[in-house]
Amino acid sequence: METALPPERLRAEANRLQQRLAEVLGDVWTELPANIRVSSERALACSEFIVQACIRDAGIYSQPGTLQDVINAGAPGKRVRAALTLAPDEPALIAALRAQRRREMLRIAWRDLAGWASLEETLHNLSDLADACIAGALTALSRWHSERYGLARNAHGEPQSLVVLGMGKLGARELNFSSDIDLIFAYPDNGQSDGERPLDNEEYFSRLGQRLIRVLDQVTEDGFVFRVDMRLRPFGEAGPLAMSFAALETYYQNHGREWERYALIKARPVAGDLTHGDALLETLRPFVYRRYLD
Repeated sequence: METALPPERLRAEANRLQQRLAEVLGDVWTELPANIRVSSERALACSEFIVQACIRDAGIYSQPGTLQDVINAGAPGKRVRAALTLAPDEPALIAALRAQRRREMLRIAWRDLAGWASLEETLHNLSDLADACIAGALTALSRWHSERYGLARNAHGEPQSLVVLGMGKLGARELNFSSDIDLIFAYPDNGQSDGERPLDNEEYFSRLGQRLIRVLDQVTEDGFVFRVDMRLRPFGEAGPLAMSFAALETYYQNHGREWERYALIKARPVAGDLTHGDALLETLRPFVYRRYLD
């Protein structure tokens, strides 16, 4: 875990890292736009996270353009997913997630402190990073999960996939640097997996969801990716971790409260089967936007 640095140590590290940046780039340093050199002083002095990230990862020095240039939407997600596909197992996935999160957070925070990014860019970049981490982790975990338990199928033998709904700030693409991520897990139909050790779909996707939470939320020597909050799901902490679409619809029609209507306004599919996720939200529209209100 990262520990706090005294202010004088923070300033000393900022100065040291500035000098190292100039040494690593050599003549290139003097040819860089002045705003990059000036921004390094501000970014390193104002953010303990940036200081510690630069201590651990000097690679950002050799790619100053990634700091200065506006990144096209989706580009950070592609980088994250590409890195995660190389992970051979869960421990490697956990390490890769944290390394990619640190590098992307460094870029986003640097641009924010330098004044190069608008508030909208910063919030959208943070939200896109969370989407990519969730989706990339789920893709790998789903593959390993199916190798152990088979594919989840409905009563007609059709494959089923987990749907991850982003709620709150994540759903609205308003994530900030200290936000946790509010999620709901769902799957289209009941049934069971087709492996040698079959599980019914609720158990199958609950276990998969638990693995996803762990790789995102677990604190390691490299920190964590995002804190995960599942309390917005039906029945809160007392409810099942994953529910079928039919069970979700029944819950909201029979037990849904006013605040849950408001929460679902921001909901959007962020990982898994996005097409079925859109269909689920369309099914829930009569609950969210009631025709009559008492």
